[in-house]
Amino acid sequence: MNNLNIAKIESANEPKRRTASKLGSTWREYKKHKFLFFLLFPVLIWYGVFHYGPLYGIQLAFKDFSPVKGIWGSPWVGMEYFKFLFYQSPDFARIFRNTILISCYNIIFGFPAPVILALLLNELRSAAFKKIAQSISYIPHFFSWVVLSGIIIIMLSPSEGPVNYLLKLMHIDPIYFLADTAYFRPTLVATGIWKEIGWGTIIYLAALSGVDPTLYEAARIDGANRWKQTWHITIPTILPVITIMFILSLGGILNAGFDQIFNLYSPAVYEVGDVIDTYVYRAGIQNFQFGLTTAVGLFKNIIGIILVLGTNFIVKKLGQEGVL
Repeated sequence: MNNLNIAKIESANEPKRRTASKLGSTWREYKKHKFLFFLLFPVLIWYGVFHYGPLYGIQLAFKDFSPVKGIWGSPWVGMEYFKFLFYQSPDFARIFRNTILISCYNIIFGFPAPVILALLLNELRSAAFKKIAQSISYIPHFFSWVVLSGIIIIMLSPSEGPVNYLLKLMHIDPIYFLADTAYFRPTLVATGIWKEIGWGTIIYLAALSGVDPTLYEAARIDGANRWKQTWHITIPTILPVITIMFILSLGGILNAGFDQIFNLYSPAVYEVGDVIDTYVYRAGIQNFQFGLTTAVGLFKNIIGIILVLGTNFIVKKLGQEGVL
């Protein structure tokens, strides 16, 4: 065998040797830190039981479930539930439209809100005032919608609420914010921002803390004012974080906020406030249509995965970092 053939064989085997060497090195690292994996076991068990275990129930979307027969014993019905949702259900089109609209409003108005608040807090000179402002904005996040909905109902009451009292002082007729189809969606968006804007700033303030101060010093030397520093330094620096959060928010576009809507809506605003999650609650919990609600949940998850992957692909094509 001549030297040329030997060189070709060694060249062909080189990737295999590198792969084997890499695997060997990785395995040695695993053995070296094997006791650290015991810390990972509770997380793996939790995910297995509560995230992957319930996937067993997905087959309910394709079965005529009977509690007596159980999941395995119930007969298959194929795509009947999906056909009913898309072609026969008189409510699904309206519910799907409401879900998309409310979620889009939350993204359009709610997503930029914590970014703007974080930028404003970052510009504060007084550290004490900044901490007080942060604490006040965080407080609503720690209350459940059951508590907050009671506060909101009292505040927006057309007869005794302080909001409508101020409107009366300005000679404006009382507004039924939670019973008027024209005001219910804006009320949902506004109260949702109020509850979560402070908590959402934590991620962006953490990202802002990583901005190199020398960039601002160089910008000031070049004559850049605070607005130009924010536009050309601060925002581009935290843009990867904003991008990732935007991708994740699009993945949950069909989750319009069950807790909030369930505690605030009424039959008077079903036309504009009834969403997929509230429909699933009525059909599954109240009417025991488990197969139908499982089909709706599976549909939501598929749409969410498509949106996350599609947005991630577009973002990477535009030169930004994605989540995958």
